[in-house]
Amino acid sequence: MNKPYSQACENNKIHILPLLITAFEDCKSVLEIGSGSGQHSVYFAPALPWLTWQTSDVLDNHYGINQWLKEFPAGNLQPPIELDLNKSWPVTKVDAIYSANTLHIVSWPLVEAFFSGIEKHLNINGTCCIYGPFNYQGKYTSESNANFDLWLKERDNESAIRDFEAIVELAKTAGLSLNSDIEMPANNRLLIFKKLS
Repeated sequence: MNKPYSQACENNKIHILPLLITAFEDCKSVLEIGSGSGQHSVYFAPALPWLTWQTSDVLDNHYGINQWLKEFPAGNLQPPIELDLNKSWPVTKVDAIYSANTLHIVSWPLVEAFFSGIEKHLNINGTCCIYGPFNYQGKYTSESNANFDLWLKERDNESAIRDFEAIVELAKTAGLSLNSDIEMPANNRLLIFKKLS
């Protein structure tokens, strides 16, 4: 079976990496939530050799992630653990959490569960980086995002581009403070939060 492949991952990884190098400079452990194809992990981990990069996803995606890890191994890159946002996370505490293109795929209750998990498992002064598209004041930032949102909802009516303000509010309830909201190519953003409590 061929490895899964995401063109979006190939396009955005070079833009995300420099920001992660800075955001994670004081971290020793990163949990990637929703590793998907595995392309981000094999690109980021070797460039962040001072930390352990833990991949995770639902079990169905583990084969593909492991295919990428097998082809592009790194000493600090860990095979995926099963992480289902519906269930308890199989980790203790980590210094950082990274997730790309997940919050618009999962249902809103799972977005809430995502932040509940961060509250429990991210260390104080830890960093959380979330990449993806967001709406601002209930409005799309581009026509392409509006079309993408329509496609998401046709595919699964639980999916949707999330409102930035609602995400920041959920983050606050998890003890997070927004440090940066960075504009990225293709009408995406990178939100960087710090865990204060």
